[in-house]
Amino acid sequence: MHGVSATTSVVTERPQPGRAEMSLYGIYEISKILCGPGSLEDILVTTLSVLKSFLDMGNGLIALLDQAGEADIVVSGSFGRAEARQYFAALPEKAIGQLVAAEVPLAVENVREDSVYVWDTTAWGPPGLNYSFMGVPIKDRQRVIGTLTIDRAWTRWGGVQVDDDLRFLKMVANLIGQTVRLHRLVTQDRARLLEDQSRLAKQRTDSVPDPAGSSYGRIVGDSAEMRRVLDKIRIVARSNSTVVLRGESGTGKELFAQALHDLSGRSNGPYIKLNCAVLPESVLESELFGHEKGAFTGALAQRKGRFELADRGTLFLDEIGEISPAFQAKLLRVLQEGEFERVGGTRTLKVDVRLVAATNRNLEDAVAKGTFRADLYYRLSVVTVQVPPLRDRRSDIPLLASEFVRRFNQDNKTSHALSRSALEVLSTCYFPGNVRELENCIRRTATLAQGDMIGELDFACRNDSCLSSVLWKVPDEPTPKLAVPLPILPSPPRAAVAAVAAPAEPAFGEQAELPSHRGSERDALLAAMEKSGWVQAKAARLLGLTPRQIGYAMRKFGIPIQKF
Repeated sequence: MHGVSATTSVVTERPQPGRAEMSLYGIYEISKILCGPGSLEDILVTTLSVLKSFLDMGNGLIALLDQAGEADIVVSGSFGRAEARQYFAALPEKAIGQLVAAEVPLAVENVREDSVYVWDTTAWGPPGLNYSFMGVPIKDRQRVIGTLTIDRAWTRWGGVQVDDDLRFLKMVANLIGQTVRLHRLVTQDRARLLEDQSRLAKQRTDSVPDPAGSSYGRIVGDSAEMRRVLDKIRIVARSNSTVVLRGESGTGKELFAQALHDLSGRSNGPYIKLNCAVLPESVLESELFGHEKGAFTGALAQRKGRFELADRGTLFLDEIGEISPAFQAKLLRVLQEGEFERVGGTRTLKVDVRLVAATNRNLEDAVAKGTFRADLYYRLSVVTVQVPPLRDRRSDIPLLASEFVRRFNQDNKTSHALSRSALEVLSTCYFPGNVRELENCIRRTATLAQGDMIGELDFACRNDSCLSSVLWKVPDEPTPKLAVPLPILPSPPRAAVAAVAAPAEPAFGEQAELPSHRGSERDALLAAMEKSGWVQAKAARLLGLTPRQIGYAMRKFGIPIQKF
């Protein structure tokens, strides 16, 4: 029986994780919190809450000191901000002095029996209990910037447990020190930027281009959205702060980067650009930092990298969100210290480069998922400029279309022009590819146009051949027929389309009269648009109408173009 009992006991017992394993897991969880987005105080409070689950502690406190040694930020996992300050003020001054001045960790097994310090434990927990205390300094490199302290109900200590707990607290304090340094650097950068903006706002007189001229260089647009972006570009260009251009693909972020350089004090310096998405990590490192002769197979001579070439100028990194986590760490060092080594080299090079980056990715989401470093995100996102999509500045479409036709004519020695109906077609398109898609649409249409005047029926979307619509097409669904067909008005004569078998169209400016059954007609029109992926030409064929009549009907019923 004794043998059976012993065997059963061995089978049912589960090995508990060791302290070393628990400490490693705790450091991992805490590091994820410290690297995440959020305010510094909120991050520290969350850290203390997690720390409590790994240590048998009662109260935890983090106190950060200013340059004069006074408590600047005091947070606790158990108290509010005011109670946390009172708790910190009640700690023995001599004990805090040992942590800050002597930079030595402190461990007191039983504060009631301690004769070295005078303890006030009224805020620690129930009165009458004995408590123990542990504290470690928080350092930024070689300077103490705060303290991390905990208290717990007194139990007799074993020497190994105390050493393990102090070692664990010191590792957490090191992580906190690095996080505080990063947040303070970002705060200093933002304060410097605001100071630069305030100074430059007073200097914006004759040196600033006329705001009434909404276009700059190859940037075309006169909408309110474009004016706001260009005004921000003019202000930001005169500082050396890092800028991130954000927006959908095809919005022209590279043109805004060029404008930032041309309007800056570095306009006489080099402007270097690189697309980070098209190169593998090994090639990207060589492109940005350069390499020494013989650094790798094929390195037949020394080569300068883009950072070195952009010294005293501007470096534009497109698709910055696509670089690997390993390369993000290398890029962070250059941004923080302004120095690097060539691939295969040992000599440290210093550069003075203004960095402009661009991305169409959601960097905040990438940071939360761990695919983009939080410290690099904070270093890059000093100034963010949001480039609006084309659908948010539709009044710029005629200007852009006319400019693209002019460039096509110049390149191909032609004399194309856009008719009023052609501009109407362009103004109703969604353009998920933004300005890039608009330019391609103009070039394709001008290439295939039969005459010099580009009309409505010259566009691919009017001939069921617009491949871009596949990107935002909805699944086919049964389409109800119109209860009462829309009346068809005669169209103006058009010799070029006489052979096209299509219903006649109303003259420009006229509207098709709709029957009285407005509810059923509107439902049928909506169903046809959804089935055709919101391509008006397809919906027109389903209903036996013309695209122009569909456009008039949509405006009359107040149906907006669906955005995907």
